[in-house]
Amino acid sequence: MDALTLLLTRQSCPRLTKPAPNADQMKVILDAAARVPDHGGLTPWEFIIAEGDGLSKLADIFEAAASQQGADDDFIEKAANMPKRAPMIITVVAKTRSDIKKVPELEQQLAAGCAAMAMQQAAFAQGLGAIWRTGSFAFDETVNKELGLEIDDQIVGFLYIGTPAIDMPLKPQKDGSQFARYL
Repeated sequence: MDALTLLLTRQSCPRLTKPAPNADQMKVILDAAARVPDHGGLTPWEFIIAEGDGLSKLADIFEAAASQQGADDDFIEKAANMPKRAPMIITVVAKTRSDIKKVPELEQQLAAGCAAMAMQQAAFAQGLGAIWRTGSFAFDETVNKELGLEIDDQIVGFLYIGTPAIDMPLKPQKDGSQFARYL
């Protein structure tokens, strides 16, 4: 698949099944993330990969967070099942450095977001499916603590990756010019 086709046909794939990416595919996915724009070469990100038992651990973390939030039993059960929607989840974390004044923290968070997008594109280019999810757990203190994050770290998303469970019809192309204006 050429780069322009990839960019113009990429779409989220919410229904994923096994297999997860193999070792060679994961290397491409992680290497693509490491190539994103990164002002100052700070590499302000961390990728926490959950598959197999790791998905069970993530389910326990989500369940504990929902319970800590005072959610009802239905949501607590839903939270515990969220990691079962794909054979792999990569938690993408912005690890910002406030001591580097020439690179604002927002730029560092955006770089981590670019890494998430690059990983999704790399998965898609290799015939895999992926969907980038956030939700309340991306901003939850319990989740951060259980994942071992620092106080200034920010989860930018949970990238669910696997094999598409169904053929997704191609979404209609959007005309990007409708969102642009010239000075």
